[in-house]
Amino acid sequence: MSNQTNSFPSPLSDEIVKNIDQLDLPIIKKQHVRLLAHCLEIFKEIGTDQNSLFQEDELLKKWCEKQSQKFNDKNFNQLFYEQMSSAAKKLIFFSKSIDKNLKELDLEDLIILVQQSQEN
Repeated sequence: MSNQTNSFPSPLSDEIVKNIDQLDLPIIKKQHVRLLAHCLEIFKEIGTDQNSLFQEDELLKKWCEKQSQKFNDKNFNQLFYEQMSSAAKKLIFFSKSIDKNLKELDLEDLIILVQQSQEN
């Protein structure tokens, strides 16, 4: 396996990855949970304690731009931001629907979200 992927550490702990791998879900749903968990950890890391979506969006844009610089690809930056923004909107909408703050979401919440989104 290439060492290139190792140069970008995951924000997920080994314990969370192990817990996801042990879920009794199809592989595609496990991957969806893993991606949402990864995004959620990033949002927790870069987010503020305020609920300003505009401010959060600006922080996300800056974070994506910084990460994209590692690849020296401006097209990647825009696509990366769009995908991260989509995940943020999905997680924010879900957190509000279960009356939780985004930063309070946990693995069980993400499992519920994935199961609900696959049913719709």
